[in-house]
Amino acid sequence: MGEQTPKLTHLDEAGAANMVDVSAKDVTHRIAVARGTVTMRAETLELIRSGNAKKGDVVGTARIAGILAAKKTHELIPLCHPLMLSKVTVDIEADESLPGLVVTATTKVSGQTGVEMEALTACSLACLTIYDMAKAVDRGMVIGDIRLLEKAGGKSGHWTIENDGSQGGT
Repeated sequence: MGEQTPKLTHLDEAGAANMVDVSAKDVTHRIAVARGTVTMRAETLELIRSGNAKKGDVVGTARIAGILAAKKTHELIPLCHPLMLSKVTVDIEADESLPGLVVTATTKVSGQTGVEMEALTACSLACLTIYDMAKAVDRGMVIGDIRLLEKAGGKSGHWTIENDGSQGGT
C-alpha cells in the first residue's frame, strides 16, 4: 500500500473552488494557535507601551480587532465555514529584542471543522491594527512571521510547528 498523494480540499474533481462538506465529520473540541510579529523602532515600542500613541490604546484596540476578525473570518475568506466560536484570545506582548510586539491568537470551538483560519485571521488583523495605530510615527514597521503554531482536534489530530518536518524545526 502506497501513501496517498495529498490534495487540496477546496477543489473539486474539475479543479473548481468549493466549500468542503463537513456534514459527515464528528463534532470535536478544536483549538488553534497562531502567532505574528510587528517589528518597529525602539522609540515606537516605548510610545505604545507608555500609552501615548496618538490614536490611543494600541494594544487594547488591536486585541479587540483580532477578536472581531476571528468572529468574521467566514465573511473575509470565501470558502470558510461560519463557526460558533467558544473562545478567542489575543495576547500581545512587547519584545525588546525585535524590537516590537508579538501577537498570539488562540481560537476554540466544538464543531465539525477546524479553527486555524480564525486564529490566523485574528493574528493578522491585530497586527494590522497595531500598524494602523502607530503608522503616524513609524511607517517602516514590518508585519511578519504570521503562522500557525498549533492545532488540535478533528480527524487529523494534534499538530504543532515543532513536530512538522516541513517547517525545519522552527
